[in-house]
Amino acid sequence: MTIAATSQGVRARAPGKINVFLKVGQVMEDGYHDVATAYQAVSLTEDVRAYPADDFSVAFTGTIDTSDLATDGSNLAIKAARALARSAGYRGGVHLEIDKHVPIAGGMGGGSADAAATLLACDALWGLEASKEELLALAAKLGADVPFALVGGTAIGTGRGDQLSPALAKGAFHWVLALAEFGMSTPDVYRELDRHRDRHAQDIFPAQHQPTVDANVLHALRAGDPLMLAESLHNDLQAPALHLAPGLGKVLQLGERNGALAGLLSGSGPTVAFLVPDADSGMELQVALSASRLTAVRATGPVHGARLIHD
Repeated sequence: MTIAATSQGVRARAPGKINVFLKVGQVMEDGYHDVATAYQAVSLTEDVRAYPADDFSVAFTGTIDTSDLATDGSNLAIKAARALARSAGYRGGVHLEIDKHVPIAGGMGGGSADAAATLLACDALWGLEASKEELLALAAKLGADVPFALVGGTAIGTGRGDQLSPALAKGAFHWVLALAEFGMSTPDVYRELDRHRDRHAQDIFPAQHQPTVDANVLHALRAGDPLMLAESLHNDLQAPALHLAPGLGKVLQLGERNGALAGLLSGSGPTVAFLVPDADSGMELQVALSASRLTAVRATGPVHGARLIHD
């Protein structure tokens, strides 16, 4: 069953994410890696407005520099809209206006959030009433992080990160995010991880074929205990990312000297996520990072996944 398409714009919002735990398996024959990750959706979000159009187009605003973002068919939001239209047999188009706040190529899934919000907004705009399962199937084809941007909250991701199972999380966790003035290529960081493992093959344990999330992470999330979670934060991509961008090590040290319980790179970086005990500690750390001329924002998690916003 479908509902009537609307001639008015539709607005949807989706969150960025932090990988509070990320274990990367061995490189496979196709060059990809299986992962085991604990995702947390945070209050740094992307807003997508979808308007009726004959073709597919996208424009950007927001608190970050979007001047280098692609606006052609290679843009992930355009890919999402086209994928949904093909799946539903819809013959029209859409004009997307995206208000961006998640850093670009920052390891926080900003493009994935755009894609997830676009799926939801276009589904409503076109009156398709696609099921959650249908949207998740499309999301998985668009990118490993897109399904989580749809679901939000806290979840365990396996496979490429797109096979999700919910994880219980109590209360709110407080984060301070140090945003870099540059982006990092996820494939480059994964390639550096493979080189890092080759260089240190005699000193580190071999990568698992099928990695798993540490049980201590699950216990900390379930207890809502930031001290316990701080002891369990882990990211296999951090060492190779620091090798490619050594200056990030100084950012990590600065945060941990100024009240952070712990810090780690989010995903493939270069965003550094600092876990703090509470909102007041977060404000103090934000001030300290800003005094060192770093761009720092506060966020909390977990938050909802992609949802429609009614103005």
